[in-house]
Amino acid sequence: MAEVLKGAPVVKALSERMIRDVEELRSQGIYPTIAILRVGDRHDDVSYENSAIKRCHAVGVRVVTLTLPADARQDEFDRALSSLNNDPGVHGILMFMPLPEQLDAERARMLLSPEKDVDGITDRSLSGVFTSTDKGFPSCTAQATMEMLHFYNIDIARKKAAIIGRSLVIGRPVAMMLMHENATVVNCHTSTENIPEITREADILIVACGQLHFVGPEFTNPDQVIIDIGTDWDPETEKISGDVDFDRVEPVVRAISPVPGGVGRITTCVLVSHVIEAARRYAKKQPLYTDATK
Repeated sequence: MAEVLKGAPVVKALSERMIRDVEELRSQGIYPTIAILRVGDRHDDVSYENSAIKRCHAVGVRVVTLTLPADARQDEFDRALSSLNNDPGVHGILMFMPLPEQLDAERARMLLSPEKDVDGITDRSLSGVFTSTDKGFPSCTAQATMEMLHFYNIDIARKKAAIIGRSLVIGRPVAMMLMHENATVVNCHTSTENIPEITREADILIVACGQLHFVGPEFTNPDQVIIDIGTDWDPETEKISGDVDFDRVEPVVRAISPVPGGVGRITTCVLVSHVIEAARRYAKKQPLYTDATK
C-alpha cells in the first residue's frame, strides 16, 4: 500500500509559519493585504474566493474584495485594476481568470502589476520561474506541488521526473522548478508518443492533463511518487476525482496524493504566503511605510 500524501498536514505547517511571519510584519507596522478582483459570479470563482478569504483571516492577512458585474466594460475593468495596482495598502492582487469574453484577458495580464501578481500569471512572474529569481511569483498550484514534495521529504535531486501536461499554469512551471532542484525532467503532452513507457521510468510523476483517470497502473513503477493535480468531474460517482485512477494505482506505487484532499488544499495557503512575501518585499523598498488606518 502506498503512502497517501495528504494536503492537510502541509497546510498546517504552512499556516503556522505564516502566522509567525504576519506577526513579525505587524510588529513593524506592516499589514499584509490582498485584493480580490472578480468579474461576475461564476460558482467556482466565488467558491475559491471564499476559501481564500477564510485562509487569509486564519493567519491575519487582510482582504479587500472588488466585484464587477459580468457585463463590465473594458474601461471599468481597467480603472478597477489600476486602482489596486496603485494602492500602497494592497500588497497582492488575485484576479480571477478567465474573464468574460468582452474583456481582453491578455491586456489584463499585461496591466496587472508584477509585484502584486501573487497568482503567477504575468510574464514577469513566468520569467522568474524560468530564471529561478524572485521576479513575481510562481503559480500557486505549481508552488503547492513543490511544497508537498518538500514536506514529505521526497528526494528531487538526481531523480527522474515525468510531467503529463504542459500548461503555463502547472506543467511548464513545475518542470522548471524541478530542474532548479536538479531533477531530470521529461514533459509529456498530447503529441507525446508512448506516454506509459516514458512515465514508467520516472521516480516522480506529476499529472496535470485534465482527463479523468487518465493514468492507470501501466504508467507506474513500485518506487514511484505520484502527485495528482487533476480535478475532474466523475459522472459515475458524481464527485470530483483526479487524473490518476487512485483505486487502481495506489496499491502499486510508493506514494500518491489523493483528489480531493491533496495539492488543491495547499493552493490557497500558497496564495496567502505569496501575499505575505509581497508585503515583505514592499517593506524592504518602503521601510517607513505604515498602515494609516491603524
